[in-house]
Amino acid sequence: MKLQLCLSALLIAASSGVFAADGKAVYEKTCAACHATGVAQAPKFGDKAAWAPRIEQGEAALVASVTKGKGAMPPKGGASALSDGELSAAVAYMVSAAK
Repeated sequence: MKLQLCLSALLIAASSGVFAADGKAVYEKTCAACHATGVAQAPKFGDKAAWAPRIEQGEAALVASVTKGKGAMPPKGGASALSDGELSAAVAYMVSAAK
């Protein structure tokens, strides 16, 4: 019975987004297609000069841009199933690499 309760709690937590999203995994699966090479003028991962003006706007503004899409980047980087938490984690991961 205890095991069943623990498993139920784990499933509820996982489905509600209680666990932090893995920004690196989201980046590698979705964002790297453009940000690793700079396709369509996407700022390259880790490029401090390219990211500096974007970082100055704040992470909330960056997440909003990703959510809505910007320039050649479609909303949510083309991965419409990504949650807000996953988008935020990916942005935080890319920002941390450019600081």
